Amino acid sequence: MAKGRRLLVAVLGLSVALGTFSQTGMTAMADSNKTYLDTLNVGVATIIDPSACGTIDVAQNVTESEIVKTVDVSGNDVVVEESVEEEVVLEEPKKEEPKEEEPKSTLVMADVQNALNVRAEANEESEIVGKLYKDCGGTILERTNGWTKLQSGNIVGWASDEYLLFDENAEALAKEVGNLIVTIETDALRVRKEPSTEAGVYGLIAQDDEMDVIEVVNEEWISVDYEGNTGYVSAEFVNTDFHIDAGETIEEIKAREKAEAEAKAKLTTNQGAVVANADDTRLLASLIQCEAGGESYDGMLAVGAVVMNRVRSGGYPDTITGVIYASGQFTPALNGKVARVYEGNVKESCMQAAQAAINGETNVGEATHFKRAGAHDGYVIGNHVFW
Repeated sequence: MAKGRRLLVAVLGLSVALGTFSQTGMTAMADSNKTYLDTLNVGVATIIDPSACGTIDVAQNVTESEIVKTVDVSGNDVVVEESVEEEVVLEEPKKEEPKEEEPKSTLVMADVQNALNVRAEANEESEIVGKLYKDCGGTILERTNGWTKLQSGNIVGWASDEYLLFDENAEALAKEVGNLIVTIETDALRVRKEPSTEAGVYGLIAQDDEMDVIEVVNEEWISVDYEGNTGYVSAEFVNTDFHIDAGETIEEIKAREKAEAEAKAKLTTNQGAVVANADDTRLLASLIQCEAGGESYDGMLAVGAVVMNRVRSGGYPDTITGVIYASGQFTPALNGKVARVYEGNVKESCMQAAQAAINGETNVGEATHFKRAGAHDGYVIGNHVFW
């Protein structure tokens, strides 16, 4: 009997049942010169009738190969021959293609109360190249280590993520503070009073002019803000775009500040004193009190300057009394309120503003008109606009 482990084989036609193999699950029946094929791992057989079986050598620990076993039913030991191994091809499971991430928003918004420095490099020591103000936005160019490189208007530089909003937060703020703008695509376009080609016309706007959109009325008409009025333009001849305020470069800031200083200097250039007596001064102070008694001193001075600019202009009466009581000009003078104040108590601050205006002081330049703020373009001081 051969060495090693042996399996008994039935001699007189008895069936031999081989046990369940751990990975193939294959069962073989004994027969003369029959070939059995085992694949992968060979397990231990279960003997059905030990008394009626011969023996067979089984190679142990055969893995991932094919062995041909010839069974001799005469009782001799089994001759085990190795056949040419065949490669077992196992199909690899199909890999799922990674889903592409949806691109994130490139919008970035400033999250500050006043202004945010934009720097040349991503560190606090780097040169300041511009400023983003409250509610200003831009486009993300690059992000690294808590810093974002962005473009806003003419600014290109780095800002700290600590003071920025991204993705949904940025988009929500942009919708809140941004404006829909229409740009004209023709040489000139009529702004109509109603959404109809038969309606009257407020005026014309030139090519490349921009106006704030109030509402997209329908496919044909868009309502816009035209000099404080609601006008209508044909949608066929305009482009609409969502506008967010941009920051300023350092060069732009310097240019703006210089222009503002020059404008302020022009507005405050002394216009020259006018000869006036005490009654003129008190009358002017009474009008100031009626028109701007609840305003700051600057607001009071501005009203007095308008009156004195008219006195100097040549287009109005050349006296304070004449200007104040001109037909259709100052309502408090026409309804008697100025006279009542004149006869009563005039505020000292109004008297000071009146005297300063008579002396040629102004903070509205050569302006000769004023109204409630929002009713006209001009220099806004307190609740009035001057032009």
